[in-house]
Parts: sequence; structure tokens; C-alpha cells
Amino acid sequence: MEANWLIQQREKTALVGANGTGKSTLMKVLAGLETLDYGELQQTRGMSIGYLPQEGLQLAGRTVFEECLTVFDELREMEHELVRLSGQLSELDHTGPEYEAVGERYSTLQERFHTLDGYALDAQVGSVLTGLGFGKEDWTRRTDEFSGGWQMRIALAKLLLAKPHLLLLDEPTNHLDLETRNWLEDYLRTYPFGYILISHDRYFLDVTIDRTVEIWNKRLTIYQGNFTKYLSQKDERRAQLQAAYNNQRQQIEHLEAFINRFRAQATKAKQVQSRIKELDKIERIEVPEEEPAIHFKFPQPPPSGRMVVEAEELAKSYGEKQVFSGARFTINRGDRVALVGVNGAGKSTLIRLLTGAESPTSGSVRLGHNVISEYFAQDQYKELDPEARMLDDISRAALKVPESELRSLLGCFLFRGDDVFKPLGILSGGERNRYALARILVSPSNFLARRAYQPPRHARQGCAAGSHSSLQRHGGLRLPRPRLHRPSGYAHHRSGRRRDHLPRRQLRRLSPPQGGAGRGAS
Repeated sequence: MEANWLIQQREKTALVGANGTGKSTLMKVLAGLETLDYGELQQTRGMSIGYLPQEGLQLAGRTVFEECLTVFDELREMEHELVRLSGQLSELDHTGPEYEAVGERYSTLQERFHTLDGYALDAQVGSVLTGLGFGKEDWTRRTDEFSGGWQMRIALAKLLLAKPHLLLLDEPTNHLDLETRNWLEDYLRTYPFGYILISHDRYFLDVTIDRTVEIWNKRLTIYQGNFTKYLSQKDERRAQLQAAYNNQRQQIEHLEAFINRFRAQATKAKQVQSRIKELDKIERIEVPEEEPAIHFKFPQPPPSGRMVVEAEELAKSYGEKQVFSGARFTINRGDRVALVGVNGAGKSTLIRLLTGAESPTSGSVRLGHNVISEYFAQDQYKELDPEARMLDDISRAALKVPESELRSLLGCFLFRGDDVFKPLGILSGGERNRYALARILVSPSNFLARRAYQPPRHARQGCAAGSHSSLQRHGGLRLPRPRLHRPSGYAHHRSGRRRDHLPRRQLRRLSPPQGGAGRGAS
């Protein structure tokens, strides 16, 4: 990839491009975690950079509040020194030279401490933790008590508190619910320095950025404006490029026709040579191919009975932590159900109970006649063997399906040619999740549960429409767990025929119990 990119101070940028084009790699290069094959990366002296990866961070050994305070170690040392100097001043002779020296040091240090807002450290930490969904009862819990998604929230909180001059956030909304996502939008809009975002949430990008950098055709193209303006400008730029390409082709064909016609005539030799030189000087315009889109349909599953799943007095606890209790409902064939609620309410836990991935603490779940369930988790790709080749892995999952049909299915998900022989471990995060979705299609189900409403979080922007239209055609029942955008009604109306199936009184029971008990489990 060829990249010439000047990142301006206070620039609010989105980095976009298809899966596997190198967005995350470029972020790691900017963060200093990977090196360039060639070229040079320069940055302003004294510039600080903070980087949040998509996942994989594990924090342990401190409480949540203590972990966040570590970003202020310099200020805390300064505070300790101020306390020590204050003690010295109270003991020294006010008329002595040593008192004057200590007093001057104390005054200088206090002024700097005040400038850096050192007296409000606890308030800053509390504000960010609250914004990211941590209740006060969570502040004193150990970080290793939290699940992976909440660990990433803690890491995000530390970065926001550190306020680096350049903030690099790779899919920061993956583990956020609606309320915390809205809070992050507001926080970024007032962020005093620059940041670069990778996100598949179009609304989030629209309200947080003023510049879009696209990786396309192994090059960087810069667009001014938010994501919607980028889409419009991209179409206009491609139309202009196509028009310039067509004009150039006409010019080249005209020159080639003249050269071929008069090449053998001595009287036209000088003109022919002039046309040849003109042809050689033309810098050929290339029009890259259109980005391929995913087109697929779910295979028709066998019909189930009228009742798909029935829950009676369903409850789930992890030790002493109760996630929810007393859930009663029935889901029938053809229903389209959206399960909503704040993080920690038990949405994922309930889906795992309904699909048999976990057992309830009490109560019962009964599947109807001939029901075949399938659960597509947000991190479905983690279940894959990184050493296995793609075609071998999907062949083991569908022993009776011919290889030609499997390759055709993978082609629908943009895995073509030698791509099908790649080990799964070298795929990008988006490619692995795309493959995981393709893999579930080889065994048709009539009860599909997905952990996220939008297409899998790694699906690139151009693939969203294909995923939504395929869900609309799915013949069985689907149970999406949405992460809704504003306005919230949009997701409900687009998702299917029923806004919600569970009675309102039962939905209330999925509110998080006191003390945030569900956060580490669900």
C-alpha cells in the first residue's frame, strides 16, 4: 500500500476500507507497534499517541478506579511531593534561606498541579467511568472480575483520561450499548486533540468525524466531511475518473488509428513519429474495479412446529450473582424478535439458554417439534481453529456437501481463488467473522439467534445491505439482539414484523440486578 498522509492537529478522522485492506495494520504503524516495509513516519517532538485495539486487552491486579488512576501517575507523584513540601514548610524557620527555597518549589509545583487539573483527578475518573456504564459499586471491584467487553471499556476509559495528542480507536463501539455509545459521541465531539477512528457504525462516524481517509486500490484517498459526505464524494470522484478514462481512451484510439493507417507512408513519417511520442507521454488512467458485495441467501430450513420455544419461570445465576429470574414467554414460527436492554441485563445469557448453549439455574426451556437452533455470537470467529485451512474447515462442517458448492458459498462471501486455502489464523478480524457466518449456512436452521442486530460487527459497510436482505428472506425464526442506533425505532421497524414478543412486564425483569451482578457473566 502506498500512503502519503499528513495528520493535522485536532483532526477528527475516520479510516475506512474493505476488510483485509490494512486498516488495523496502519493504526498499529501509527501507534509504533509495527514497522514500515519502506518509507518514513515522522511525528512532532513530544507528541503522545494512545491506541485501543479491537480486543485482547486483559487488566488485573487493581480495582477499576485504581487502574484508571494509573494514567495520572506523574500528577499523583506531584501531589505526594506537595504534601511532603507542605510538611517541611510547617517545620522550617520562616526566616531561613531553606524555607524560601522550599516555598518557591512548592509554589511552582502547586501552580503546575493546578494547571493540569490535579485537584479533580477523582472527579475526572468518576465522570468517565460513569459515562462508560460503570456504577459506583463497580469502581471498587477488581478488573479481572470483568468480562472481555468490560475490560475493553476500562482500557478505553484510561485512554480518554490520558488525553493523548492523537487518539487511535479501532472499533471503539463494539462493546458499548446505546447509552454509552451516545456518551462517547458527546465526549469525542469536545475532545481537545485529534483522533482516528475505525468503525462500521455509520451513524457514529457521521456525528464524530470531519474527515474520511479511505484505503482503496492499495492507496489512501482523503475526503473532507463526515461519512455521508464521503459516500457522496466517492461516487462523484469515481464518475469523474470514469469520464476522464473514457475521454483518454478516445484520444488513445484516435492516435493509434492514425499511426496504424499512415505508418507505411513515407510522406507521413514525421507526423506518425510525432503521434507515437504523444502516445508514449500519456499517463494512463486506471479505473479500479468496483468493490464486490456479498450476495447470499439462507438455505431453506426444514419446517418446525408452530411453537418454536417456550420458557417457564426461567432464571439464571452465576454463583450469588443473579442475572434474571421469572422469565415466561412463547416464541412461534415466523416471529421476528428483538431482545433489547442495557449491558449486563442478561440478553446474551438468555439467548444462550434458548439455543441450549447454557443450562438455566431454574425453570425450563422447551424447543418445539423439529426445531434446529443456531447461535451466531458476536465473537463467533473465536471458535475457529486458526491452523485449519478455510476449505478444509468448512468441509469438515458439511461432509455431504460437494466441494464445488462449498467454494461457491465461500465465493458469495468474497473468498475466491486461492483465498479458500488460507489458514484461518491469518485472516483479519472481519474476514474471520465473515467466514464464521458462511460456515453456519452449510447447516440450515429454523431458529437463528444473533448476538447483534447489525450485520456481524466486522462486516464492512458495503456488505450491510446484503446481510439485511438475506435476513428478510430467511424462512425460519430469527432472534436478533440489537445494539440500536438513534433513533431507536428505526432498528425495530426494519428488523421484522414484531417490535417485541416478550410482554413488557417480563422485559422489565431483564433489568440488571442491584450491584451490577450481570456484568461479568453475560
